[in-house]
Amino acid sequence: MAQPIQLYNTLTRQVSPFEPIQPGKVGMYVCGPTVYDRAHVGHARSMVVFDAFSRYLRHRGWQVDYVRNYTDVDDKIIARANERGEEPVALAERFIDAFRQDAEALGLAVPDHEPRVSENIPEILALVQSLVDQGKAYPGSDGTVWYSVASFPAYGKLSGQRVDELRGDLVEGDKRASADFALWKAAKPGEPSWDSPWGPGRPGWHIECSAMSIKHLGETFDIHGGGLDLVFPHHENEIAQSEGATGKAYARWWMHNGLLTMKSGEKMGKSLGNVFDIQDALALYPAEAMRLYYLQAHYRSPLPWGDEALPEALAMLARLYEAIEVAEQMGGDEPAAKVAQDLGKEALTVLELGDRVKDRIYESLDDDFNTSKALSHAFELARAINRFSNHKKAKKRGGPVVATAIAGLRLLGPTLGLLQGSPSDFQDEVKAKRLPSLGLTVEAVEQLLQERVDAREARDWSRADAIRQEIEAKGVLVMDRPDGVEWRIRLS
Repeated sequence: MAQPIQLYNTLTRQVSPFEPIQPGKVGMYVCGPTVYDRAHVGHARSMVVFDAFSRYLRHRGWQVDYVRNYTDVDDKIIARANERGEEPVALAERFIDAFRQDAEALGLAVPDHEPRVSENIPEILALVQSLVDQGKAYPGSDGTVWYSVASFPAYGKLSGQRVDELRGDLVEGDKRASADFALWKAAKPGEPSWDSPWGPGRPGWHIECSAMSIKHLGETFDIHGGGLDLVFPHHENEIAQSEGATGKAYARWWMHNGLLTMKSGEKMGKSLGNVFDIQDALALYPAEAMRLYYLQAHYRSPLPWGDEALPEALAMLARLYEAIEVAEQMGGDEPAAKVAQDLGKEALTVLELGDRVKDRIYESLDDDFNTSKALSHAFELARAINRFSNHKKAKKRGGPVVATAIAGLRLLGPTLGLLQGSPSDFQDEVKAKRLPSLGLTVEAVEQLLQERVDAREARDWSRADAIRQEIEAKGVLVMDRPDGVEWRIRLS
């Protein structure tokens, strides 16, 4: 059964109970990539946030119809194709494939619908024609069709922009007002184009999302999502043209994720030359570390990016996996309450936090999808497990005490896409992805460790200590166990 949640609505500027059009069912449209290049870590925030949100809704009993589009016809695509001497359609197809690879590597579920602009030209043309027929759009002499912002008195209700304060290029074609925007662009030589009642051309940027969202979700649907940078003009224009055409409310809730910001305060963007592609990040860090980086902050907050961002997220993720690892090694079959009473304060704390963590995670995520607060409960529990593990009887008797705690931490899997593997598999992935940056290989580390074993067996303690110091100086943590030696990457 679908559970009630509270959501912030950019349109109303307040958090309120989310009430979909159809009880228990959610129609959600999220603006996808303009495929002129590889997606970067700034794009990935929106990808991860809305993947996690849809994942959580489904986990809580909602039926979700999730639509994320591809903009495969656009000025940027045409410009990039011209730079490379490539056909725009071929370039777009190549980067759609690249985006899908990145999405799969990030652990994103495939949306229910992935429409493309190039495959929805009839729907776009019909929407433009409707606006022209109603006198809310007008064709220029060159075949470009403009939306008349003056025909929509509510323009600015999403962004707060005032039409009389907007400035633009009045000499662009034969626009009637600077705020008017193109629904259909007249064809230029060498550009992809389609026939239309106004001559050959291609869609403007904004009209595509209106046409595709209405096609898949109806004229009025529940949630429209995207990055904060899309509020104006893209989403504002979507509202104007959609509601202008249908006379009905367009999206009832608007969700916008905050942007990645550099230390200088500017946002991340290809045009700014400060990007780090998803594929490059995933070559160095586990996907779950990237997911944790994005989800550690509330989705509406700006998120700082720098060289330390992913290393810190990886260290945080390691603490959660290590808590699960320690807990899973505990044995015993006595009643949990009895063991906790016998073993004292740390055991009682783990038992109490473990019993509450599921409800606390749900309460946090139900409150405007507060992933930051949900994760804080998980980290509090992980710290309690680690403190309890120091008790001399925890490993032998503590299993019943930590059972609900383990289940609570594992709840981050179906809700947020975290902690889905085993601790050992996580450590193996960390080694595979982080060792090259240390100038090491698994074989090189294992060879040094074997030399240390040989030195210890020869009772050459100074040589054994020197090898350990050499390994640890390279960033590898050596742990002597009763049953042998284990090693891991030292994480900050």
